[in-house]
Amino acid sequence: MNNFIKIKNISKRYEKNKTLKVLNDISFNFESGKIYSIVGPSGSGKSTLLNLLSLIDTPSSGTIEINKNKINFENKIENDEIRAKNIGIIYQDKNLLSDFTAIENVYLPNLLLSNDQKSSINIAKKIIKNVGLSMRLNHFPSELSGGENQRIAIARALINNPDIILADEPTGSLDFENAKQIFQLLLNLKNNNRIIIFATHNRYFANMADCKIKMIGGKMKITNERFN
Repeated sequence: MNNFIKIKNISKRYEKNKTLKVLNDISFNFESGKIYSIVGPSGSGKSTLLNLLSLIDTPSSGTIEINKNKINFENKIENDEIRAKNIGIIYQDKNLLSDFTAIENVYLPNLLLSNDQKSSINIAKKIIKNVGLSMRLNHFPSELSGGENQRIAIARALINNPDIILADEPTGSLDFENAKQIFQLLLNLKNNNRIIIFATHNRYFANMADCKIKMIGGKMKITNERFN
């Protein structure tokens, strides 16, 4: 199986009153067909790593390759296109547009690529059905529960059939039962051509991954042991 994401000697520093080094010279290969969990205390670099993998942020040093293509972080337009076509992002706070209905939130990312509203709506309806919310198509985020909003956020992340799914604390604001349902949806998205990477504080969910990563002092530690 080919490595799909390759990070090499990645570091991330923030310059304020003094230099804060969040990621410290890390290298790793993420393989398609696998699910990765990332755990670690607040400030350990989990979200920073996901932001770099999503091409939203820029590393201070090091390189990232996606499908053997080295990312040029100076080319914002190209990276926006890579993100739109290949990367689905699920946030803890959903990031849904409050003035748009559930189906509008889901189909808009596809419309931006296809410029075919009818096709985008049809795809969105199928995906929303798959997450069990066909009866909520025309509801606004304020009319949906926390779990329903997160299901819509997952549907939106899937609309362009991404090869990479990144989730940053996707159930952090949900109760345990809703969180279990969301994680089951996430795990069901696994296929041989896709990488799923999620950050979580919940070790119960972290143990569900094929590969468990612990962030410590800006470094990555891979473990096969169960988190307790």
